[in-house]
Amino acid sequence: MKVEDIRVAILRMEGTNCEDESYHAFERLGAKPEYVHIKQMLGLVEGEERSPFDYQILMFPGGFSAGDYIRAGAIFAAIMKSRLMDELKEFVREGYPILGVCNGFQVLVELGMLPALDGISAQPEAVLATNDSNRFECRNIYIRHDKKGDSPFTSLYKKGEVLLMPVAHAEGKFMVDAKKEKDILKRLNENDQIVFRYVDPDNPESDDVSYPWNPNGAVENIAGITNPDGNVLGMMPHPERAYYNYMVGLPEPEAFGPGAGIFRSVLDYISHRF
Repeated sequence: MKVEDIRVAILRMEGTNCEDESYHAFERLGAKPEYVHIKQMLGLVEGEERSPFDYQILMFPGGFSAGDYIRAGAIFAAIMKSRLMDELKEFVREGYPILGVCNGFQVLVELGMLPALDGISAQPEAVLATNDSNRFECRNIYIRHDKKGDSPFTSLYKKGEVLLMPVAHAEGKFMVDAKKEKDILKRLNENDQIVFRYVDPDNPESDDVSYPWNPNGAVENIAGITNPDGNVLGMMPHPERAYYNYMVGLPEPEAFGPGAGIFRSVLDYISHRF
């Protein structure tokens, strides 16, 4: 499939944000992104009905969908689950990619699509909890690409590569059931599902990372994970806000920034697979 034929749904509802940055990240690479409101996916806008299978990539952007009432991302996920879960499951089974950034990561966890250790689960298996600082963290941090094998989203990054990206969240602490934590973390590592970890830029190879470099207190410094097949990625940092170097204050301002590799990689994956 040619890149110019790849259609991307930027999914949104009341309270989402970063849609424009996400849209332009794909558009500038030649793909065909489209803003898609959840009501269109539910068939509630006459003449503008949409299906996940109208697209090759789905993206849940950041923000505070439905005000993050109940839990972050819970209402957005509940709406999707009530009417679209079978289609979403089939979309993933066929190898199409889904990206969730920040609030989008929270939505994917609430949907049971991450970590999905034994397949997409009916109930959440993890949570993005309130930051240990009990405050909204909005600044640049460093993450390390820890994916060992191929990934639809990170094929252009080297193993161990350190990336500068912004975070902007109050609930980003990745946690799992304390009674099952040891087993779940073991499986996530064995499955090569942990894609990004927060790191201290002065010692990027170390896993001993504390605040402020781990901005939320996430277990094992987890900043992003995939499902076992690798085609669903959730991450708290915002790659669309690091698309060009100037967006994060790096030299060569007009050059591709640290976040561009996410979008370039997934378009390359689609163009070669489908």
